[in-house]
Amino acid sequence: MPGGSLGVSPRSWSKDGSVVKQKLAPGTVRRVGAFARPFRGQITAYLVLVVIDAVLMVLPPLLAQRIVDDGVLGHDAGLVTTLALTVAGIALVAAAVGLAERWYSARIGEGSIYALRTQVFGHVQRMPVAFFTRTQTGALISRLNNDVLAAQRAFTSTLAGTVSNLVSLVLVAGTMFYLAWEITLVSLVLLPLFILPAKWIGRRLQALTREQMQLNAELSTVMTERFNVSGAMLAKIFGRPAEEDAVFSARAGRVRDIGIRIALVNRVFATALTLVAALATALVYLIGGHLAVDGKLTVGTLVALTVLLGRLYGPLTALANVRVDVMTALVSFERVFEVLDLDPMIADKPDAAVLPADAARVEFDRVSFRYPAADEVSLASLESVAVLDRTRGEQVLDDVSFSAEPGQMIALVGPSGAGKTTITSLLARLYDTTAGAVRIGGHDVRDVTLASLRDAVGVVTQDSHMFHDTIRGNLLYARPDAAEPDLWAALRAANIAELVEGLPDGLDTVVGERGHRLSGGEKQRLAIARLLLKAPRVVVLDEATAHLDSESEAAVQSALANALRGRTALVIAHRLSTVRDADQILVVDGGRIAERGRHEELLARGGTYADLYHRQFRDPDDAAPADAGPDDGLDPYEEPARIAG
Repeated sequence: MPGGSLGVSPRSWSKDGSVVKQKLAPGTVRRVGAFARPFRGQITAYLVLVVIDAVLMVLPPLLAQRIVDDGVLGHDAGLVTTLALTVAGIALVAAAVGLAERWYSARIGEGSIYALRTQVFGHVQRMPVAFFTRTQTGALISRLNNDVLAAQRAFTSTLAGTVSNLVSLVLVAGTMFYLAWEITLVSLVLLPLFILPAKWIGRRLQALTREQMQLNAELSTVMTERFNVSGAMLAKIFGRPAEEDAVFSARAGRVRDIGIRIALVNRVFATALTLVAALATALVYLIGGHLAVDGKLTVGTLVALTVLLGRLYGPLTALANVRVDVMTALVSFERVFEVLDLDPMIADKPDAAVLPADAARVEFDRVSFRYPAADEVSLASLESVAVLDRTRGEQVLDDVSFSAEPGQMIALVGPSGAGKTTITSLLARLYDTTAGAVRIGGHDVRDVTLASLRDAVGVVTQDSHMFHDTIRGNLLYARPDAAEPDLWAALRAANIAELVEGLPDGLDTVVGERGHRLSGGEKQRLAIARLLLKAPRVVVLDEATAHLDSESEAAVQSALANALRGRTALVIAHRLSTVRDADQILVVDGGRIAERGRHEELLARGGTYADLYHRQFRDPDDAAPADAGPDDGLDPYEEPARIAG
């Protein structure tokens, strides 16, 4: 071990020993080597310093031998002074080497963490929406944190520790055999007494550590669910603080208890190792002392042997568990590579073209679609299941065809689950069709770059997401280079500039997690301002006013009128009164377009649309805004309080 400690850290012994039974994917070691290539110069320098540090560890005991035998017992004060200064010099060199070693270790460790994290984050950002609908967020974050950190240790503690322990073991054992091979062999007899308790305690630590990790994960889940805005609001609405306290207290108590047990086992571990090392030292003193009394061994040699002995057991014990350390690092690398190897279903073709700036005509040409199966978009390890479901989903859309000319508004209406949102998702290429084609300006969306498609298509959903950032930050997400006059122009067009001007911090007001410091109408208008700042040629509105009261809806509808002006639009509407003026209304039912036409035509036809329209206006809960009361459509969990409040 670096530094030659008498004890052995229980860290590697607390790792799951069953990891050595896992089979790595072919080529994992080669890929780790390829990943390390940019750091090879730093790793080489680091290992050279590790070897120098191990060599310096053996020199002081040898100098101590000469100080005692030739200096003290030889009554040579000058030699004692010289050797003492040499020991001090070695200490200074060792300190400098240690600092340089730590610098390289930090450079390699932090550099590898940075490289892995940025690769994984960038790759995950390019995954399709289907990936995120299946993946557990916590499992994904664990890859970016726990697995990346464990993989990083392969280049620092694991690699350096292995090299240092091997060099130390060879040098210390060789030196001890040179000084007194008989005593060295006798001291090694106690090695089983050193390793066997460590193995037993290590297995105990592994079980306790696994349990601790599980309990901490459960406790973290409870806090995450209760501390986000939605969870806190739900807890307050149902008014169960005592029960919540009891649940948290019970889980926190289990974490406390397991922590105490691990602390005690660690102490037993350290005590057992120290005791065996002390017994070995006593044995060396016993045998070596008698040999020294008989004149067969010098006192200085005895002193050197006892010092070296303490530096022999550490490397031996650490190397006994090196397989667990190496495999743990390799398995962590494999889990990171597993994410990097999952190809995004939605990606640019090699010859993808940029969508022309004037492309605005939308066309669906005999489009059919089914959602991808789990094994097509996800990983079993990210869903906490043994095997991913391979069942292919049912057809969601079947032979859907329509077109929208530039500047036209197409309304999609129909029952829940009919396929309306799926249609708009295909336009934004959140998914790809399984048959047929979606075109903008005559260009298949699969043949153009995603960046140019995202510039052309803007989306506002019924629950527009806001980052926990300022109003300015949320707006600039649409166009990072926008100047402040552009921001205010977008806010005015979205009918929310007056509100923002009245806030103490104006554009620098923080909107809170998911924008919860805004009312529903305010958040939607801010989302529309963000859309206007982006200035897309095609707009998708997915029930953008579904959960608003009449006053908020009127303000949002006015903002939407500005957003739709001169743009091609696909609008999903629950309230049919909001799409009376659409250029074409498509009634979607069972994944097909059941009816199409303008409002008056469809009413006169007396089909599904007419039935939906008359049924809606007979239901006071779904009445049109003109006939509705102040609470129409209000989300019962939403407090429409302004930021200033």
